[in-house]
Amino acid sequence: MQAIANGTTGQTDWRTVDWQDADKNVRNLRGRIFKATQEGEHRKVRNLQKLMLRSRANVLMSVRRVTQINAGKKTPGIDKVVIKTPEARSELVDELLTFTPWKASPTRRLYIPKANGKQRPLGIPTVRDRAMQAMVKNALEPEWEAQFEGVSFGFRPGRACHDAIESIYVTISKGKKVWVLDADIEGAFDNIGHGPLLETLQHFPAQKLVKEWLKAGYVDDRVFHETTAGTPQGGVISPLLANIALHGMEKALKIKREPGSGYLRSKRALARYADDFVVMCESEQDANVARAELDEWLKPRGLRLSNEKTRVVHVDKGFDFLGFNIRRYPVTSKATTKKKQYTPGHKLLIKPSKESAKKFREKVKDTMMRLKGAPVDVLVDRMNALITGWANYFRSGVSKLTFSQLDHFIYQRQVRWIKFRHHNKGWTWVKRRYFGKFSAKREDFWVFGNKDSGKFMKRLQWTKIERHIQVRGASSPDDASLADYWQARKAKLLNLSGSYATLARVQGYKCPVCRGHLNNGEELHLHHEIRDRLDERRNLLSYQQLLHYFCHQKVHSRKEENPPQRLLALDSPEPGASKGARPVPRREGNRNTPDLSN
Repeated sequence: MQAIANGTTGQTDWRTVDWQDADKNVRNLRGRIFKATQEGEHRKVRNLQKLMLRSRANVLMSVRRVTQINAGKKTPGIDKVVIKTPEARSELVDELLTFTPWKASPTRRLYIPKANGKQRPLGIPTVRDRAMQAMVKNALEPEWEAQFEGVSFGFRPGRACHDAIESIYVTISKGKKVWVLDADIEGAFDNIGHGPLLETLQHFPAQKLVKEWLKAGYVDDRVFHETTAGTPQGGVISPLLANIALHGMEKALKIKREPGSGYLRSKRALARYADDFVVMCESEQDANVARAELDEWLKPRGLRLSNEKTRVVHVDKGFDFLGFNIRRYPVTSKATTKKKQYTPGHKLLIKPSKESAKKFREKVKDTMMRLKGAPVDVLVDRMNALITGWANYFRSGVSKLTFSQLDHFIYQRQVRWIKFRHHNKGWTWVKRRYFGKFSAKREDFWVFGNKDSGKFMKRLQWTKIERHIQVRGASSPDDASLADYWQARKAKLLNLSGSYATLARVQGYKCPVCRGHLNNGEELHLHHEIRDRLDERRNLLSYQQLLHYFCHQKVHSRKEENPPQRLLALDSPEPGASKGARPVPRREGNRNTPDLSN
């Protein structure tokens, strides 16, 4: 591999990096690779990919993603190294900018439980390898984003599970494709053939690096094992490689679409999320034929359908997909006649599956059992995180009844938790101590919480049901012509409420420190400009800002030369910002320099 160097070595200071400029450079390069791929300029694509691999901005953004944003940032590889400090991140950037030969380290094997009781093997690369994989991914992904089918939703930028669910809803609602091949590829990540995958990437400048990671092997219980197939689950680039290996499934099923509009012109339809997918057909026979065709298509790739999880089912019996249950129910509709006759019909409903609700109950029970001796505030914080996450995921479905049932279950667990703590106390004392009307906006006097601190446990029923808007066709965030569309979509999918939503809207959905979009995968924190907790102005929105977690740390490090500037120019709002947003009240004085005394 060529030396990755277009910056000064040993000079990186993590605290003074211009993240707005770095992000802009990486996004511009990705957009150029995407456009060149669409136009068929293959030589230009390779040159731009080489430029991306040598880009200092790419190194910075990759290290930031691996050490600050990704969920596994605190999980070490076989070298037991975790990057936590700005100084360590600076050293890693300098190393990646100057390092020429590259030998991938074996991954560390971990096991996590699966729904069927088995264990899923994970391969955890070292932090160095993860950062390099993120760099390579930025060069490879935009090329394939320009080629991927619009029915592929898993592990792609700007797409999520809800897009796949909405795609299924739209297809089945039309009434003809009522037979479903509910399929799953057996051990997809573990069995992908290296030969066909590397052949597909033969013209990619960093193909040898990809081969290094595929052949690196893994260490399980201090014993080294070679890898002859599969991509390690846990690697940054592994989901992209899996999508590349499975690209072309729609073509293999002979599904046709109108050029330009992408409108479906076929008796079959596909929705795929990584290795889980469904094929919707008009007859049971055609669904079985589709299964046979896919088996033949997967063989050269070293893959096969799981006999245990793959089945053909009618939508009237329903099937589970990505945690939801999708089923068509018989209903009667009133005809538009004077006799008010009723005609039979059907209605497709998408609800949380029984298995998902069961797992949630188990998590609630386990969490409250483990915290039966903890302070009330600790229990409330843990439970609120669990409740909010589950409700936000299922809020796009027909979930009110399930939410109500689970709220009742949580109430029962609250009572058991209280009885364990205060088995000699009467119900009047319990109600006065733990239950009350904590929220002034709700007429609910049976909310569990701590009356001393004011913290209370949320309820699933408080989550408003909001239908998800499916991503437009095969569009990608790397398409520069759709920049406004993606800015508006990112703002809408931020899922904020209350004061957080107000601050985000006023800030134009930008972080005042790094100037990046608030919805970039990082945790968001509320920054108070007034340190004194007794100052009544502290909790006014005019003295608060919404920052990324690590940007918040940067503010409090007191080592930055330029404090964050406010983004309140609502006369020319950013794309995606609400046109009717009203600015929060401002204090007199310098409008651009907040007080960072805390």
